[in-house]
Amino acid sequence: MTTAPRSALITGASAGIGATFARHLAARGYQLLLVARRADRMRELAAQLTEQHKVRCEVFAADLTDPASPAVILRHADEQGLHIDVLINNAGLSGKTAFADTPWDTLAGEIQLMVTAQTELAHHVIPGMKERRWGRIVNLSSVAAFAPPAASLLYTGIKSYVLNTSQALDMELKPHGIHVTALCPGFTHTEFHDVMGTRDKANHLPGILWQQPEAVVAAGWKAVQNGKPVCVPGLVNKISAAAMKPLPIRLAYLAGKTLNPFKNS
Repeated sequence: MTTAPRSALITGASAGIGATFARHLAARGYQLLLVARRADRMRELAAQLTEQHKVRCEVFAADLTDPASPAVILRHADEQGLHIDVLINNAGLSGKTAFADTPWDTLAGEIQLMVTAQTELAHHVIPGMKERRWGRIVNLSSVAAFAPPAASLLYTGIKSYVLNTSQALDMELKPHGIHVTALCPGFTHTEFHDVMGTRDKANHLPGILWQQPEAVVAAGWKAVQNGKPVCVPGLVNKISAAAMKPLPIRLAYLAGKTLNPFKNS
């Protein structure tokens, strides 16, 4: 009896870490549902992956700053007969102006994209994963999640939410065969800074701080497969995270697991 290939949903899949995850998983035989705003970029990537790896690769254009998008994406997956075994919550952005000077619609979109949509997608795919007793979720956080709050930016707080929520979900879901990992990269060579308009500032940073997306993805996928709830890829980032956080990552996780209010319910 032939086992159906597993399927992965990847957001922010048109470039950078998202596109690199698509290549990484396609090479391992996963069916893919690629989601981003730029359909042309995704169609080009999907054609390459289908030709190279002979895997099914669907494309769905959506803007996750729209509150309706998560439900629409998951309905499309159902219509295509794709049961989501892997969720890569990668889509993200960062504000460029002070909080008080930024229109509320822009701030609301940032929260919708990186908090609400990410959480909603996870909530909807988890029941199927539990039923199949297998699932992998990678939530893109950042080494910034370990840093003190930054003036005017929501980014640090949002990425801290992603870090903490991922660990909480991993504690809850691991008995059901589901691993959840917060992937916390530092500066990565992608189009992110070009899109955000921060390329000039980024170019002045020392080269030692930067990683290639392939290294970030390889570390993140290995971590989620091995059941590690937090992945900080790269030695420099590990040192930075350890220096900024009062408790070692593993000890903080174990402390939170011990204090779980639902463990005896």
